[in-house]
Amino acid sequence: MPLNFLKMHANGDDFVLIDARGRDNPITAERARALGDRRRGIGFNQLVVLGDCRESAALLTFYNADGSSLATCGSATRGAADLLMEEGATRSVQVRTARGLLHCQRLDDQSVSVEMGLPAFAWQAIPLAQALDSLSLPLPGQPAACSMGNPHCSLFVDDLERLDIATLGPQIEKHPMFPQRTNVHFIQVIDRQTIRLRIWERHGAIPLGSGSCSCAAAVNGIRRGLLDSPVRVLCDGGPVTVSWDGQGQVHLAGSVTRVFSGSW
Repeated sequence: MPLNFLKMHANGDDFVLIDARGRDNPITAERARALGDRRRGIGFNQLVVLGDCRESAALLTFYNADGSSLATCGSATRGAADLLMEEGATRSVQVRTARGLLHCQRLDDQSVSVEMGLPAFAWQAIPLAQALDSLSLPLPGQPAACSMGNPHCSLFVDDLERLDIATLGPQIEKHPMFPQRTNVHFIQVIDRQTIRLRIWERHGAIPLGSGSCSCAAAVNGIRRGLLDSPVRVLCDGGPVTVSWDGQGQVHLAGSVTRVFSGSW
């Protein structure tokens, strides 16, 4: 049976959306890998499946291009919310993810803002391999760690352009300190409300952007006392805005773009 899909991106962070409401989820790990192949399939950083949910407009389930599942994806959540708000002729919608019920809204500039849940800082929740202070890990550069539903490690540097991210990223991602591996952020603070961010994504990639990584990078910068909310995050593919009051939900806002639809 053909599988209809919508290809979207958020400042180059590309994802595929499949609407499975009214039927069983058609995605398996094997099928996600086939779809994610950029030469033989469609290609994406993440895939999101919309399913039925009594409490919200849709249940969102996420996959990486290697077929593994993940709890959150800020870019794909914004894309799903954009579609659902247009469908319902509304400027706000709720979706459910593994992070709980999340409120989404369309802003005046037509960008989409989504709740990303509460950040977690306890070593068990990230998780780390042992009890450590997640604000300053015993690694070169003393990075900070947190979870946004998946593990993140933030390294603050003076000059991003001098770093070999393709070499450094995998070394940190696969460090024994991170039993589930980790996303790695390389962050240059421009001013107290602006950062430049480059990312080594868990499972091996340098994406143009990432919603959850942008959130975690801003959160760790605020925790460190380096940043004030809201934070403008300048990724390789473009900017997003992250807001966090130090206690509650993290909010992510940015543009989403529909590229094409098709049948696989």
